Amino acid sequence: MPIIKKCGFATGAALAALFLFAILAMPARAADSYPTRPIMLIVPFPPGGANDLLARLAGERMGRALGQSIVVENRSGAGGNLGSRAAARSAPDGYTILLTFSGTIAINPVLYANVGYDAAKDLTAIGTIASAPAIVVVNPAVPVKTLRELIDYAKANPGVLTYGSSGVGTVVHVAAEMMLDAADIKIRHIPYSGTGPAVSDLLGGHVQMVMPPIPSVIGLVTKGQLRALAVTGKERSPLLPDVPTVSEAGLPGFASEQLIGLMAPAGTPRAIIDRLNSELRIAVNDPAIKSRILEVGAVPLATTPEEYTALAAEDQKSWGTIVKKLGLHVD
Repeated sequence: MPIIKKCGFATGAALAALFLFAILAMPARAADSYPTRPIMLIVPFPPGGANDLLARLAGERMGRALGQSIVVENRSGAGGNLGSRAAARSAPDGYTILLTFSGTIAINPVLYANVGYDAAKDLTAIGTIASAPAIVVVNPAVPVKTLRELIDYAKANPGVLTYGSSGVGTVVHVAAEMMLDAADIKIRHIPYSGTGPAVSDLLGGHVQMVMPPIPSVIGLVTKGQLRALAVTGKERSPLLPDVPTVSEAGLPGFASEQLIGLMAPAGTPRAIIDRLNSELRIAVNDPAIKSRILEVGAVPLATTPEEYTALAAEDQKSWGTIVKKLGLHVD
């Protein structure tokens, strides 16, 4: 009997160990076979915009490498909150990923009373696709030719200048306020329902300045219909190499770029995150894709999950701080 009990105990322990090993090995096996079906990439904006294009460029290239389609699903609404919330609440299995940018990661969580997700806790970084600077443009009737002159003119003529944006709390609005704060000047804000109407009124002289994405005004700049004073990136834009950066033009050290990247629901297995990141970096570094990214006024940026996490934290600090300082709030 003692021998039988001993064998039974040994057998039971061995079975338990095997069972535990099998349970622990399941995520690794799932990651090894991943993906076995199409992946949904939620883009929290309507189709056709620059962010949507970047998502499709990266997704198509990644899908080919992964052997499964990455299907873009546009879920727009509430400044990107609806799609971001849906992704954050999805199963953390690698089959739902999200296009993220500074607005949804850094601005909205501070701007909205109930954004519906915690970007730092509910999402985990996969990697970045690009960074996108803005451009400072003025109506040619404004008697300034450089950013330094604009700053001096605004200080000498308080209350005279106005600037347009694509709406309260948008990246175009907050980026402008970030620059005005750094320059210690006041220019009155006129919000519009989008970048197009703001630029239209800039052309008509109803506002004097706008800070939109570069592609939205590059044709007007090259034709001389608008005057470009500076770009907000760390480096000059290849699209307008003669236009200085804000740092070069009068505010040393200043830079403001929105980050565009991919994230997944928190809890997604690390092996899956690593697989997605590897294919994303290959996609971003593909010469054909890099060329297309540059065409939409962005700068290709391939990072590790850790690097994107750190950049997102910096984004949340810089963009969030100015939103709080302005007292912006949406119920």
